[in-house]
Amino acid sequence: MDLVLLTIRQAALQVMLVSRGIPPHQGRWALPGGFVHGDEDLGEAAARELREETGLDPRDGYFEQLATYGRPGRDPRGRVVTVAYLALLPDLPTPVAGSDAAGAAWRPVDEVRGDLAFDHDEILADGIERARSKLEYTPLATAFCPPEFTVADLRAVYETVWRVRLDPRNFHRKVTGADGFVEPAGGTVIRDRGRPAQLYRRGPATSLHPPLMREPTRPPDQRPDGRRTS
Repeated sequence: MDLVLLTIRQAALQVMLVSRGIPPHQGRWALPGGFVHGDEDLGEAAARELREETGLDPRDGYFEQLATYGRPGRDPRGRVVTVAYLALLPDLPTPVAGSDAAGAAWRPVDEVRGDLAFDHDEILADGIERARSKLEYTPLATAFCPPEFTVADLRAVYETVWRVRLDPRNFHRKVTGADGFVEPAGGTVIRDRGRPAQLYRRGPATSLHPPLMREPTRPPDQRPDGRRTS
């Protein structure tokens, strides 16, 4: 059982990793996880691991089964098949390492991809792409937000996960125009330039109509028609 635990910290998409304290791959960063107990089903085991690693109930964020990985040789100890789960969570405190780990930390995904133990780079990449695609057609982005948030807070989630810049007015129109995506929370908060911003909470929708589609990324000095600005 392996967990891809993603959050947004310091304006970056980050993943929880553990430094392995025992062989194989001792000293390398890896995804947290563990073995399924004899009296557990897969979902129960994943939920238990999430509670042990973060102190959170799966209902505190977004939690789903990601994929199964069983390529021969993925674990030097023998034939090991793992079921990975994806959790998207609000910002959390610094994690505490478990009994078989030398350390645990939130790490920016761009800094660790390519250096993880076992086949965890592949699992992490799959988890990131699942999160990016889910943001298009579900209210998943709200899992990274506190219970009440501004549209600017929500836009920051999309920009961080998708790694793009979004037009604020266009984004506001799309978010508030998607049926049941967000609903007014009945208050405001003072943010940039001292202007009050309306607070929202997640609405009842389970899918977005219309969806918020990703746009092709381009360098910041390039116009939409492909020509450079200077």
